[in-house]
Amino acid sequence: MKEPLTDEKGNKDKAPEKTIVLPVQLAENGLDFLIELVKQIRPASPRRIAEAESNFRSMLHQLQHDVGTLVSIRTAIRNLFFKSELLPALVASGLIGSRGFVQELGGKLKHKILPELRQPSDFLFVLSRVFYKPTDYIWVSEIDRELWKRFFRLLRVHIRINDRQLTDQLRQALLILSFRIATLGLEKEVANRLSANKDANSPFLEQNRLVIRYLDDPDADEKYIQVLLNNLQEQLYNCRQSIVWLRDQRLYHGTSLAQTFLTVRILQMIDRMLIISDVLDRDNHLNEDRFIEYFITVITNENKQNSLRGFLSDNLGLLAYQIAEHKGKKGEKYITSNRSEFRQLYRSAAGGGFIISVVAIIKNLLSKLTLAPFWMGFIYSTNYAAGFMLMDRTNTTLATKQPAYTASAVASSLDSKKLKGKPDLKNLAITIGDVSRSQIASFAGNLVVVFPFTYFLVWLMDRFMGYRIVNGEEAFSLLEQQHPFHSWSLLYACFTGGFLFLSGIISGYVENHIVYGQLTERLRNHPVLSQTMSARRLNRMVDYMNVYSGAFTGSIALGFFLGMSAVVGKIFGIPFDIRHITISSGNAAIGFYGIEQPVSYAYLAAVFLGVLGIGFLNFFVSFSLAFFVAVKSRGIHLRDYPELIGFIWRYFRKYPMDFVYPPGRRRDTNDI
Repeated sequence: MKEPLTDEKGNKDKAPEKTIVLPVQLAENGLDFLIELVKQIRPASPRRIAEAESNFRSMLHQLQHDVGTLVSIRTAIRNLFFKSELLPALVASGLIGSRGFVQELGGKLKHKILPELRQPSDFLFVLSRVFYKPTDYIWVSEIDRELWKRFFRLLRVHIRINDRQLTDQLRQALLILSFRIATLGLEKEVANRLSANKDANSPFLEQNRLVIRYLDDPDADEKYIQVLLNNLQEQLYNCRQSIVWLRDQRLYHGTSLAQTFLTVRILQMIDRMLIISDVLDRDNHLNEDRFIEYFITVITNENKQNSLRGFLSDNLGLLAYQIAEHKGKKGEKYITSNRSEFRQLYRSAAGGGFIISVVAIIKNLLSKLTLAPFWMGFIYSTNYAAGFMLMDRTNTTLATKQPAYTASAVASSLDSKKLKGKPDLKNLAITIGDVSRSQIASFAGNLVVVFPFTYFLVWLMDRFMGYRIVNGEEAFSLLEQQHPFHSWSLLYACFTGGFLFLSGIISGYVENHIVYGQLTERLRNHPVLSQTMSARRLNRMVDYMNVYSGAFTGSIALGFFLGMSAVVGKIFGIPFDIRHITISSGNAAIGFYGIEQPVSYAYLAAVFLGVLGIGFLNFFVSFSLAFFVAVKSRGIHLRDYPELIGFIWRYFRKYPMDFVYPPGRRRDTNDI
């Protein structure tokens, strides 16, 4: 009688909760048998992992006690292995193709409409039939890895496979991947950056030399083969370290989509070569974790092979990380940690309020012009952009531009790529408190100036020039546009939050491009500028561009987003416009001064609350989008850390005023 199946710690399996019945008679037809086997494990819903694990344990229990079934599975797998072409699975599945980003994206879009044709002899054809549901990768990847290890041990996957056909395919795959890695390592986007590190390029060529040396003498003794492949693996690890070093330089040298695409491809191929060399080294020992990771990767890729969302997420994530990093650096100045910084931010926001008041008045004056919708939107946009650029130049603050930058700074406080471990959730809670009071300071600074100063300016125009910008129905219309229930103001505020986020992304992208493209150094060494301008003037121009180009580009983009929105709404006949808290506050002041008929205090209170609601939605949408991008680009999943909400609530309950006004001393994680 056989002993019960035990896990790694020697614990005995519980009695199976479900009886698994496998059709042994289908063993000779390996594909049908494996399809039925996976059906027995597959849960009713892909997210019901406990059910899948229970089914898996039941199957393992049967295999342990039923030698006939175990032999049938081995027969089915052996038949498929020997009859299938494994090369596509080794050199293609789970790896980005050899084309560029745009071409790869177009190919996935084409195959999403009409999938590519595969031959029955292709092993990927087998996998697509066995794991035919597009959600299979969810439960396959979430199942306890120890169960997979025990399953493959029962199948004796760790035993060396001596089939010549299979070995030849493994060697051919090793050669193909080796040449691809060597070629990609010499690409301009990679080699130019690695040239600063003299030892970074050599592993890419050395690994290829070792692979060729190994293939030239396939019948060498086992000890020689093991030493050679161990050296190959060492060089592959060196290649990986070179790519990691290259990525670490992004903060100083920037990155590009092409470089990101290449580095992702290289790392994928290095991992695949490590798996293949592990099988070929003839030491009768397989790295189980790496093999299972490859197994899950192949299934995931087959289920998501034409997924546009997955492709964009994987390849744009690292580029978004660099853009977010530049935004995060700027966002740090918007986060106050003491009372001096709090007061300074408040004064800066108050200064921005004066500029916005003028922008609001000019905008309403421009509305008197009779121009075509496009040109009206263009001059509105120019007015907004000029005001935002003036705020950048005078170092004053627009409250609603903060969230796009502070969100990245908040994300960096739990960045697992920097901490090399679990994110510091307590520190994140403290940072959120800092952001809360900083945002309140900037909103207060803007609003405490915008409404009274705008009102004062229109009073001056009426008193000394005898001109009212609006009166009567026009004035009442300005108030109605801010009313939360009589207009689409809250919806438009959400659109504005999206535009604020996009302007921050554009600003970060430009800053990244200036660093990556070495534009400042290229301008200093420009053959014409260096000869026609003095060194002092040229350096001043270059420094000015380096400091303000990202901010100015973001401000111009935001100005045109806000100015052209109403034009788009009119062209398409849809409710599409913007509501920005500071501009809405200025419009409310202009409307309140010009109104002639009496209005109730309840109506004015509703308008006031509408302006505050506009500000809240501006902040919430912009911050949420920026925070989502910043966190996702860092490879962090907040759903894995449900305790974060508890830390924030504990901090708020203990120190509620910290979210409004800075404490006398800086809080640390021991205070929570």
